[in-house]
Amino acid sequence: MPKNINPLNRRSFLKWSAAGLAGAAVCPVSGMKTSSSRPTESGLQKKDVIVRTLGRTGLKLPVVSMGVMNSNSSNLIRAALDRGIVMLDTAHGYQRGTNEVVIGEVIKGRPRDSFVIATKVPAPERDRKTGAIPATAQAAPFFEMFNTSLKRLGLEYVDILYQHNVLAGDQVLFEPILDALQKIKKEGKARFIGVSTHGNEPEIIRTVVGAKVHDVVLTAYNFRQDHRDEVRKAIAEAAAAGVGIVAMKTQAGAFWDKEKQHPINMKAALKWVLNDPNVTTAIPGMTTFDQLEDDLAVMTDLTLTEQELKDLKMDVQGGLYCQHCGQCLPGCPQGLPVPDLMRSYMYAYGYRNPGLAQELLKELNVPSSACQSCSACTVRCAKGFDVAGRIKDIVRLRDVPPDFLA
Repeated sequence: MPKNINPLNRRSFLKWSAAGLAGAAVCPVSGMKTSSSRPTESGLQKKDVIVRTLGRTGLKLPVVSMGVMNSNSSNLIRAALDRGIVMLDTAHGYQRGTNEVVIGEVIKGRPRDSFVIATKVPAPERDRKTGAIPATAQAAPFFEMFNTSLKRLGLEYVDILYQHNVLAGDQVLFEPILDALQKIKKEGKARFIGVSTHGNEPEIIRTVVGAKVHDVVLTAYNFRQDHRDEVRKAIAEAAAAGVGIVAMKTQAGAFWDKEKQHPINMKAALKWVLNDPNVTTAIPGMTTFDQLEDDLAVMTDLTLTEQELKDLKMDVQGGLYCQHCGQCLPGCPQGLPVPDLMRSYMYAYGYRNPGLAQELLKELNVPSSACQSCSACTVRCAKGFDVAGRIKDIVRLRDVPPDFLA
């Protein structure tokens, strides 16, 4: 995992945000074009929608796309497409596969060139104890899951296929999956291929650039990352090399607190990311029509107001977003996957999606008794999280009947 990088101070943050805003207006970056467009069948006719080109793919996308992970509302997804959103981002495992099914029902009958579908398939996980990819890992399950995703979506091909949740460079270069991605692209079942990453983003992005195989990187990127400056540099390098950049986790957990009394300014956080002109589009999760309206407003105006800059609260500690820096891992005597457990906690308390949190817990195979045997927690979190308290809290979901969480 990357070494900790000192966070930007408030003054440099405000300076960079202002510079990024000016750059987005006058300085198109190599490998990415910024332009305006009026969707012919959207409700956004009064203002120009900001459109950027996704690296060498040539795909022209509004700066806001839809992360469908938390939504099973066909009406909301349909409204997003009708109002000018073009790309829907899903994954093989979202909502136990039903997410892709709902999207498939919405896009049925629509012109194929009127929408862009991105989905993700997990590759073999690293062994927690050794950190290595199992020698027995093969690509067959990857192919099987992807073909199932195509059937759920009712499509002959997707526009973007990602190797999901990559956290180390050797996962990017793992030959069986690298070959599988290229084979799928050659067969025309995916127009473009890439990787998604929740952590260690600079290494992943730079490994992709060096591999010269992938077309797109879907990366975590937000104002709460201590290493955001290094992420920004890696993104610029990728854009210069023609790799398209899609941003996720832009709202950094949605709330500052578990009790949901202090929401993060969603529009401000999204604008902050999109003021980096090397980011083509972001995929904020939308579960309500109010959230859709807020995101549609960002599609036409990236201006960060002084109040919005203040709302980003650069000096506030805590929150719900884990940046997957890995600082916590050496301190856990049980070898627990702490960053992923913190992500599960965020899903439950930030995204209000306990079902998704439970799915991740089951994938991690962490017992519901985790942290009970330690008299004192020796884990230290860069964000000041009460790691043991959060783990004890979230693992309770593991044994709850899924029907209760639907």
